[in-house]
Amino acid sequence: MGLLPDTAAVLPDGSLSIGGCSVVELAAQYGTPVFVYDEAHLRARCREAVEAFGPGRAVYATKAFLCGAMARLAHEEGMMLDVASGGELYVALRAGVPADALAFHGNNKSVAELRMAITEGVRHIIVDSFDELDRLEALHAQGLPVPKVLARITPGVHAHTHEFIATGQDDSKFGFNLGNGDAHRAVDRMRRSPAVHLVGVHCHIGSNVFEASNFAKAAEVMASFAGPLDLPELVLGGGLGVAYVEGEEAPSITQWGNVLLDACQALGVRSAVSVEPGRSIVAAAAVTVYEVGTVKHIPGLRTYVSVDGGMSDNPRPVLYGSGYEAFLPRDVGAARPCRARLVGKHCESGDVLIFDAALPADVRVGDLLATPVTGAYGHSMASNYNKLTRPPVVFVSDGAHRPVVRRETYEDLVRCDLG
Repeated sequence: MGLLPDTAAVLPDGSLSIGGCSVVELAAQYGTPVFVYDEAHLRARCREAVEAFGPGRAVYATKAFLCGAMARLAHEEGMMLDVASGGELYVALRAGVPADALAFHGNNKSVAELRMAITEGVRHIIVDSFDELDRLEALHAQGLPVPKVLARITPGVHAHTHEFIATGQDDSKFGFNLGNGDAHRAVDRMRRSPAVHLVGVHCHIGSNVFEASNFAKAAEVMASFAGPLDLPELVLGGGLGVAYVEGEEAPSITQWGNVLLDACQALGVRSAVSVEPGRSIVAAAAVTVYEVGTVKHIPGLRTYVSVDGGMSDNPRPVLYGSGYEAFLPRDVGAARPCRARLVGKHCESGDVLIFDAALPADVRVGDLLATPVTGAYGHSMASNYNKLTRPPVVFVSDGAHRPVVRRETYEDLVRCDLG
């Protein structure tokens, strides 16, 4: 049960409930695949982040999971939100989140996106390149207000994570490089530019990082850089990892906060310190429920268990080799002695959800199969590959359930088609 959401419980018949709702019954009502989120879990992690870092210092990274309901929930629990595109900005604003509670990220913001962010009045724009400064200065020349900005710094810290989600090393598409002098040049230019108001510096070393020492090292580097600047804001990014499979352990948000804030205090940081957790807020809050459609035994080689989703609702195993567990919601505690490759229904062999899944011996066609810890980068990275419709998102709490994102229809697939 360690990988399941906070309110997960086993019913008398051995089946799973979350938020007081039977997962088997939810699948019957909403169909499969379906993302089931524990609302109490989401709110608890938001509150933990706010308590660890202080009001206005915990910023939810919306790229992990964003819809209107999630944006409102994070804001209600006292978090700011970071958005990384005009689309994420639009969703947050449409949900009723005030622009002043939003920070705008992105390594290649368009002129239109920057204009939107400035016009709406976001709290901060995190400036990522000299080209972006050029765009901001051109917009200022057109009469737009002067935005508050942070300079994103690449601190040269190598996080222990997959290379595709490491962002703080020197060889990165993100930020101003500290080692080659770009960071100092960028800060100097921003301080002199009439087009921006520099209020702080920012870094982010990567995603799904388990070693708290990596964050402490980033704090040390950034404190050394930021100290002489005497700016009011220091943002140390997010990236705290979570356990995806049995045996993994990750620091809690509270432990992460203690490491970072203790390090900053010891280093004499005078700036207000903020962070941007995403995965650690939402990942373990959800399970994805599928239906088994095919069980294929190849003697002497492998057993394939195919479900009605796949890389279109969880591309992380294909992208990063990420590990997951699987179980039967009808019998949560069942032994899982059998090994199989859990695959989706897409037209390529790389469509794998679990490369070597431990499954119950009696798994069969028509069974529901669930994968926990799918609350981050499942819905947000979902696609329509093979024209599959994207799954619905259901929030559960105190015995009640509500869809917050409906299942797509075939009509949705052709809504933008002009042919």
